[in-house]
Amino acid sequence: MPQVMEFKLPDLGEGLTEAEIVRWLVAVGDVVAIDQPVVEVETAKAMVEVPCPYGGVVTARFGEEGTELPVGAPLITVAVGVECAPAGAVAPEGAQDSANAPRPLIGYGSDDSRPARRRRVRPGSAAPGAPAAPAPAAVAVVTASAVTAPAATAPAVVAGPVPVISPLVRKLARDHGVDLRALRGSGPEGLILRADVEEALRAPAQAPVAVAPAAVPVPAAPVGATRIPLKGVRGAVADKLSRSRREIPDATCWVDADATELMAARAAMNAAGGPKISVLALLARICTAALARHPELNSTVDLAANEIVRLPAVHLGFAAQTERGLMVPVVRDAQARSAESLSAEFARLTELARAGKLAPADLTGGTFTLNNYGVFGVDGSTPIINHPEAAMLGVGRIIPKPWVHQGELAVRQVVQLSLTFDHRVCDGGTAGGFLRYVADCVESPSVLLRSL
Repeated sequence: MPQVMEFKLPDLGEGLTEAEIVRWLVAVGDVVAIDQPVVEVETAKAMVEVPCPYGGVVTARFGEEGTELPVGAPLITVAVGVECAPAGAVAPEGAQDSANAPRPLIGYGSDDSRPARRRRVRPGSAAPGAPAAPAPAAVAVVTASAVTAPAATAPAVVAGPVPVISPLVRKLARDHGVDLRALRGSGPEGLILRADVEEALRAPAQAPVAVAPAAVPVPAAPVGATRIPLKGVRGAVADKLSRSRREIPDATCWVDADATELMAARAAMNAAGGPKISVLALLARICTAALARHPELNSTVDLAANEIVRLPAVHLGFAAQTERGLMVPVVRDAQARSAESLSAEFARLTELARAGKLAPADLTGGTFTLNNYGVFGVDGSTPIINHPEAAMLGVGRIIPKPWVHQGELAVRQVVQLSLTFDHRVCDGGTAGGFLRYVADCVESPSVLLRSL
């Protein structure tokens, strides 16, 4: 007989614990092939198309578009071997069509490297959007990890922390004095969702809510106010920036630089033929040379060990504005790339970011960030460090300004550079030395030749 395979939301890697269903790519009754994308989800890092490791007929979908699901929650069930089995044919008990055997999901976290996570299952709990009718008793239900028979009794309660879908929800409850142990989660396996905490806040008479004595009442929103959920990419950015402000004692220094020679050098490079070199690529090449001189700024702070960790490679993040908000793709091993290679990688990652096709790995692991806010027509800024990095270089617009050049007043191409740094990893002298070297290379690109 056919087997019904349950495909769960896979571990998407990089510490991601949940994803929002953006668009279903298949419907119930559709035939799917192995590794065919079945749903598009949005994580806190990027938009991802999730492929299914089974081939067969879709028998159920779990969750409507807009629903947030935790990793491990059911996505779809697939009847394996239905479309290729002869009429009346019955597969042996426990058999599985080898052509439809599950395959590992490339690019996602694998469950093979660690034991499967277990949570307490509450009787009657189900994922949002799950079908009410049970599967036929004659059909074996198989997960990606094991064949399971219907449980006779619910597992015993597991001691430990309250199951909450994400740290943001736990913080929301803590900030508003909500006792999570008094809530019954509406998520899969009793998982407490953001909606559960918000419902407790809206209806304090029905939900047991402990309000801290020093809590200040939040004024009601004005009539006609628009509420925008702080989730997905925007929520992840807000969380990271807030954490940066809480944990990092930052300071900022800045300098104006004459970029006339840098712009002339770029024009000469591009006039020589070959792929075009961007200004951002030249600035990135200057940054990697400056970090080689001042490695303190290519580091992170390990609070648990109370140590500064200097990193061997420069994984350079750069800010890219997209329709879905600000993203920071990462160029790996930027210190080993030429200006031409950096230009090509910036262009590739920017195109993927604007198309919403960046993988989570493209947005994580940065060690230093370059923020070209000059594209917005502004001269200066005090950047917020991209946690857990130790510094960020900001670059304003390059515009003609009066400048004293060789003792004479002249109109030159001037840019403001700003460096925000973690004062735990270095003092002002190191930060100033880094910024001054960057400015010297901008003003006289030949200075950079000494480090090439």
